[in-house]
Amino acid sequence: MRYLFEDFAFDTDRRELHRGTEMVSIAPQVFDLLDYLIRNRERVVSKDDLISAVWNGRVVSDAALTTRLNAARSAIGDTGEKQRLIKTLPRKGFRFVGTVEEAERSTVEPAGSAAHSGDTKHVPASAPRLSIVVLPFANLGGDIEQDYFVDGVTENLTTDLSRIGGSFVIGRHTAFTYKNKAVDLKQIGRELNVRYVLEGSVQRGSNQLRVNVQLIDAETGSLLWAERFEKPVADLFDMQDEIVSRLASTLNAQLIAAEARRAERSLHPDAMDLYFQGMARWNKRWTPEHMAQARSFFDRALALDSENVEALVGIAAVDAASATLLLVDDPRVRLLAAEKALTKALSLAPQHALAHMFLGVVQFATNRAAQGIAECEHALALNRNLADAHGSLGAAKIFAGRAAETEACILEALRLSPRDEGVHRWLSYVGGAKFQLGADTEAVVWLRRSLKANPNYPVAHFQLAAGLALLGELDEARAAVKAGLALDPTFTIRRTRGISWSDNPTFRAGAKRVSKGMRMAGVPEG
Repeated sequence: MRYLFEDFAFDTDRRELHRGTEMVSIAPQVFDLLDYLIRNRERVVSKDDLISAVWNGRVVSDAALTTRLNAARSAIGDTGEKQRLIKTLPRKGFRFVGTVEEAERSTVEPAGSAAHSGDTKHVPASAPRLSIVVLPFANLGGDIEQDYFVDGVTENLTTDLSRIGGSFVIGRHTAFTYKNKAVDLKQIGRELNVRYVLEGSVQRGSNQLRVNVQLIDAETGSLLWAERFEKPVADLFDMQDEIVSRLASTLNAQLIAAEARRAERSLHPDAMDLYFQGMARWNKRWTPEHMAQARSFFDRALALDSENVEALVGIAAVDAASATLLLVDDPRVRLLAAEKALTKALSLAPQHALAHMFLGVVQFATNRAAQGIAECEHALALNRNLADAHGSLGAAKIFAGRAAETEACILEALRLSPRDEGVHRWLSYVGGAKFQLGADTEAVVWLRRSLKANPNYPVAHFQLAAGLALLGELDEARAAVKAGLALDPTFTIRRTRGISWSDNPTFRAGAKRVSKGMRMAGVPEG
């Protein structure tokens, strides 16, 4: 159905909003809110009505609802002051008051539309950001009894991808209409109005399971990313869970990178374009340069939309990481700023998994380890595939004096995302835990693994130097300090004391041993 009002066309089938021939960018949740208001324009709808329809009854703050209403008004050229189209009735609710004409979509097409024209050369430019269909994986083994396993991978991956913030994922019932059919991926993109198509296959041998996946740009048909991995056949349900978790974790980063490349071609980037470009930098190595670039994009996004939740979380992530990785001399200031941004983000989006995770990081780095652990666990309850939340949980355990539990958390992070950018950090957390447990030899082993994953990680060089010095290997320790200072010439022992990390006696004893080792290795005192 198409709803026409003023010079706008609101298409519920294709989930598009046009002003004349121009496509208006609109977030999926804002689209749903506007859809509900227009469909129910003959009556006043209450706040509870909107929450039930748009958020499925989840707890939503007044600030979050106001933000979405303001975004809906902005998309159709209205404001909270004018209320020309969306009127707020105090203590009653809201009503769409514009004059609306209904039209079947096939009778009125916007200029240049390819819908139903037989033109399969491109996807409409209006395909939503992060829009994807997961096609049914192919069962290459030919064993019909294995179909349930292969279909389960498709269904669960569809569900998990929908947890990505701002994603638009085609439902499994629609996706399964393409099962066992020869398909033109560009045509599927046009038919479903999605930017990306994921296809894959599963092949089971006598004792080995092989999974192949490909992420395709539905507009061009080009391959964006491919992965293949094999595992010994074990418990099929456990394997299904691991396959889905790995793919969902990796695809999150791959889709953001693809959206960032699109955004770079935009002459007039909006807040979400800038957010994706910031995240693409963030997902690279966490160097001061990359984080500064990411922060710049997030700042620009907030300048356009002061309540952009993703940009708020991005800024908090940069500040929290800069502080906890000892990259700056003002960690307390950075952590305070991060907590302020996260508090605002969570007031707008209470169920934002990454926001909860980074709030946990801020808390365990500011002598609130128990709260930090709870926030990381909350993040995992919201998104079980958030590998970095397992890593952060492992770090939080150190600050709580529970270092013996850290390794298991890190192993789970590695299982979910073995090629993650954060692998070197996670490995170094285990090294830190081993120091606390007095296992200096094991700490050195884990820190060497960290530096093998990323030789350009300064903190691990200084940690390694401490471990080697404590073991009496002073020549190697000094070499590690030299390597660390080459990467970060400003690093000092004083910087490690710039945060009131924790007053847990077990943690403090371990931290003193690391400082002693650094001092023995020749790290500048500062």
